Formats: sequence, structure tokens, C-alpha cells
Amino acid sequence: MHHLVDTRNVHSIRRNLTGVAIFIGIIWFVYLLDRVLPLETLGLVPRTVHGLTGIVAMPFLHGDFKHLVGNTVPLGVTLMLLAGSRANTGAIVVFIALLGGLGLWLFGRTALHIGASGLVFGLIAFHVFAGIFEKRLQSVIISIIVGLLYTSTLLQGVVPFQKGVSWEGHLIGAIAGAVVALMVSRTLQRSISPGATDDA
Repeated sequence: MHHLVDTRNVHSIRRNLTGVAIFIGIIWFVYLLDRVLPLETLGLVPRTVHGLTGIVAMPFLHGDFKHLVGNTVPLGVTLMLLAGSRANTGAIVVFIALLGGLGLWLFGRTALHIGASGLVFGLIAFHVFAGIFEKRLQSVIISIIVGLLYTSTLLQGVVPFQKGVSWEGHLIGAIAGAVVALMVSRTLQRSISPGATDDA
């Protein structure tokens, strides 16, 4: 899992920030395209074959402009925080999105799930748990900042049975973020341990 962390001193904040801008730009482009094409049908529907496409497509699909903006702001903040760390931003986003999407496909309610909020909750949880697992002052400070900014959103988002809200997508996304944080923490511990070797 060494690809989750930049361990060869090749980390580039500028490159990562460019990737963040491109990623968010694609989400906005897909939203505009969805105004003329029925792209929302590609959303995640649990335990259905056609709903499997949503594991990948869900973060890019949004029902309306309010939904889009509501996810863009916290997504941008959490991704920029990630870009400034030693973590491999792209790999972590992919892992959280896939784990969260698969978990939602397996355990979510039978409904059409769309939006990047599951990924947002995953990234928030990643920052919080990375600070706990790594016991690093910088990570702890980041987790405190994220927690203060989004505590109310985090708590409200996982309250069960909210109408029109994929609360289980938020919860499963947060669990995925915690799992990936644990993976990154273990990778960092191996990379700094004497005689440590990387798993292919």
C-alpha cells in the first residue's frame, strides 16, 4: 500500500492542487452536461447490476445547483488539506470513493444515490482518524480544524432516515475514510521503521 503515501520525497503540493482543481472542475462539467443528458441514471442503486456504475459515477452526479455547491465547498477544503500532506491525494480519493461506494452498494437502501457527500464525509473522517492514528501534531491540528468547521454537518449527515438524504452513504463514506487513514498510518510506520520493506 506504499502508493497511498509519497515516501520518495517527490510530493508536489502544486501538482496535487492542480489535480484538486481538475477533479472539482470535472464534477461541475458533469453537472452542466447532466442538464441536457440523463446522467443521473448512472447513480448508485444498491444490489443491482446497473447500479454498479454508481460506485464510480456517484461523486460526479448532483441533483441541483444547491446540492452541487453544498458539496463543492467542503470537498475543496478537505482535498486542499490532503494535498498539503504527505499522502498521495489521488490514490486516497480513489480508495475512499471505491470503498464507500462498494459499501453503499452492499448495505444501502434501495434508492438512487448520487452526490459527492459520501466522499466528503470520507475525507473528513480520514483527516480526523489520521491525526489519531499517526499521533502527529500537524495531523491532529488539521483534524481539529476540520472537526470545528464541519461538526454540525457531520452529525446531521449521519442521522438515520432523513428524507432525501443518503445518510447511510455519509456513514459508510466516513467508515471508508477511517479505514484508509489506518492503512496510511501503517504504511507510514513501515516506511520509517529500520529495515522496513514495501509490499508490492
